[in-house]
Amino acid sequence: MEYILIIISAIFVNNVVLSQFLGVCPFLGVSNKVQTALGMAGAVTFVIVLATMVTYIIHTYVLVPLHIEFMQTITFILVIASLVQMVEIILKKISQPLYQALGIFLPLITTNCAVLGVSILVIKKNLSLMMGITYGAATAIGFGLALVLLAGIREQLELADIPKGMQGVPILLITAGILAMAFMGFTGLV
Repeated sequence: MEYILIIISAIFVNNVVLSQFLGVCPFLGVSNKVQTALGMAGAVTFVIVLATMVTYIIHTYVLVPLHIEFMQTITFILVIASLVQMVEIILKKISQPLYQALGIFLPLITTNCAVLGVSILVIKKNLSLMMGITYGAATAIGFGLALVLLAGIREQLELADIPKGMQGVPILLITAGILAMAFMGFTGLV
């Protein structure tokens, strides 16, 4: 039951983009087309789960025993950047089609603060490794859901008759705000 609460909370109630405002740059920048948003969502999910697992292990078995928890943020940043580079190299050698599909998104993930934020939140919430991985995966799914929803709405907005002063960024920010308010409706769920 606890895992179900973590999943529902991370996807809907405490959505990383719409309620915690982590990962807003790719949320606004990569949400032009649904296909692009799906690619970014898949890449972010993979990296968040992997980064959550590795940073948890490093924090628990290296930083805490050495009493250097204050190095957490810089260590996590280095780990995430290294993981993204390693995944990029491995994908390039093993699966060229997958590398082509995710290749443009992998460098963007290095600077996605949602990845770092989830890794830090897992430690701050004192979650176990399995709960942390579940939380990371659910958070990434919530990020992907918000990204794909915004991309779908933006594709529809291209067909709408929007006043000239509202076109582009203004309507995008208003749409993201309304989407965030819609997700606030899930607040009493958990």
